[in-house]
Amino acid sequence: MGIRTGMEVSIAISEAVKLSRAEVIAAYPITPQTHIVEELARMVADGELDAKFIMVESEHSAMSACIGAAAAGARSFTATAAQGLALMHEMLYIASGLRLPVVMAVANRAMSAPLSIWGDHSDIMAERDSGWIQLFAETGQDAFDLTIQAFRIAEDERVSLPVVVNIDGFTLSHVIEPLEIESQEDVDRFLPPFKPVIQLDPDKPISIGPVGFPEIYTEIKKQQNVALVESYKVIREIWNEFRDMFGREYHPVESYRTEDAEILIHIAGSTAGTARIAVDMLREKGEKVGLIRTRLWRPYPFEDMKKAVAGVKAVAAVDRCLSFGGQGGPMCSELKSAMYNLEEKPFIAGFIAGLGGRDITIEDFFTIVKETKKMLEEGGGGEEYRMIGVRE
Repeated sequence: MGIRTGMEVSIAISEAVKLSRAEVIAAYPITPQTHIVEELARMVADGELDAKFIMVESEHSAMSACIGAAAAGARSFTATAAQGLALMHEMLYIASGLRLPVVMAVANRAMSAPLSIWGDHSDIMAERDSGWIQLFAETGQDAFDLTIQAFRIAEDERVSLPVVVNIDGFTLSHVIEPLEIESQEDVDRFLPPFKPVIQLDPDKPISIGPVGFPEIYTEIKKQQNVALVESYKVIREIWNEFRDMFGREYHPVESYRTEDAEILIHIAGSTAGTARIAVDMLREKGEKVGLIRTRLWRPYPFEDMKKAVAGVKAVAAVDRCLSFGGQGGPMCSELKSAMYNLEEKPFIAGFIAGLGGRDITIEDFFTIVKETKKMLEEGGGGEEYRMIGVRE
């Protein structure tokens, strides 16, 4: 039986890691994720969490330590943001390539330069193809639940892949929300002890990750991708089990007021809350607008997305990241790719908003819907994407 309480979302993630009985935590502080590892360091120091907290000299070292710990059979966790995630870049590929179930929280933050400590999705989108399972939280409850789920997903022998839980920097990481914090007994029932698929053992020496000669490298990468794609079924299975146990439901793509919608707003992260209010206000004016929110980003939920947009005239894909030299934002590009082979596909309008922590307001969503309708009426031509709120 859980307890209801008000808690900062970063601290809630720390509670989830503690309840998950993480055994090794390696981290380097960086805004806006520092509260997560500060709290975990306190828990370890005060004896609340029986774990090894490794204070490292960089985020590269943090991920390296988690890789070593996971390979030795320890449940491992870290957290980072922005430049810290970029510094981990090399090691992210090693964690996924070695099929090690490390769990990481990323408090999403804009990438420098210029220097910005505020939130957008440019950090995690730069790691889109690193081979990690990637989840997006909207609320503090999401962040708490997804962290516990992440360990279960990562460690499932059918998956054995690292998982990242994304939370928007400051707008989610630093806010206090009402939460249901589950009991240790219930979490233990949901999350069994870690049983590694492959384990380094001094008494039974093996090598993992040796040289991949050209004769085998392609097959190894195919095997890794198959595991990532097929993790979708396991994720759905685990989410259903979580629902049955705790009463909270999770889906790869979540819909709001879409039944008779002609235009959908597509977004990920905490800004979906603002978009939901905008949808309600537009509905009151007679506008047939709905919302779809991406929770599962990797593996990409192609079939769920196709079902979510079936029958609508247009989708306004809102990205908090700009793909320089491309067609707007990565979520928009992925959505267009997912719709490519459909005979009756919606018009997809791309929008960039909320870069560097700039607020995305209700009025911005009104503008996004208005611009989408205008492009639709004009036959969908013109710019590949539009940036919202840019000062001339």
